[in-house]
Amino acid sequence: MSLLVTDHALINNTRIAHGTYGTGEPVVLIHGTPSSSYIWRNVLPVLVDAGYKVHIYDLLGFGLSERPCDPSVDTSVTAQVPILEGLLDLWGLDDLHVISHDIGGAVAPRFAVQSPGRVRSLTLIDVVSFDSWPSKRTKEQMQAGLQPLIDAPDTRHREHFREWLFSTVVNKQLLADTAMETYLDFISGPIGQGSLFQHQVRHYDPKHTNSIDYAKLGALPVQLIWGEDDAWQVVDWAHKLHDTIPGSELHILENCGHFAMEDQPEQISALLVDFLKRRG
Repeated sequence: MSLLVTDHALINNTRIAHGTYGTGEPVVLIHGTPSSSYIWRNVLPVLVDAGYKVHIYDLLGFGLSERPCDPSVDTSVTAQVPILEGLLDLWGLDDLHVISHDIGGAVAPRFAVQSPGRVRSLTLIDVVSFDSWPSKRTKEQMQAGLQPLIDAPDTRHREHFREWLFSTVVNKQLLADTAMETYLDFISGPIGQGSLFQHQVRHYDPKHTNSIDYAKLGALPVQLIWGEDDAWQVVDWAHKLHDTIPGSELHILENCGHFAMEDQPEQISALLVDFLKRRG
């Protein structure tokens, strides 16, 4: 496993794992669910080589960051915004590019709308928006009650979510050969399994995105990147966001699913560097 977040800081009395690479204009990468900063491992080196200083972290309750035992600790996308702001203070950043994926693409727009003067550009990759989430399958599981999944034996849990994760990509064999076990390890075991539901699934709620005024993002350079074969956030949502955000750019990638950085890391890296050079 390529660990990208090897530093730790207390942000709002919680431990956040983070890392910084390269020199140049600052870029912050924000991952989604059920992943971690690990999903950026093939993109980060390209950004560094292109002359950017890349800041990366695991959301609170995810990856190598703290998984709070106290259920009153809010790890929703709304509550993740102050965590991001605390990290920006730690890094000394007032002016930055933001690149986000999945629910990270709910954290980033909320921050950008609240603090537009701090964002140079915004890239949203296969993100949740409006009432696009949770997915139909997850919504049905939530309505039926999550307790059987929470209590499932480790072997059954891992197999259930292995199949779930395979649905995020087109190239399933590549995922199996590279990142699958790492993704599963973070959401399995005595800590990971319970944390998945406490810190991630129970906060899948469109109220956090329905309250974002996406039209205001038109004041910023905004790029949308989407997998044509995204089964979690179908491409119709990309077009709705594109129509709602004035001046936004939209790129639809063939042979690419929801975990776009697994299916098409080279294409995405090239789009990111080009956009940052042109619009940043």
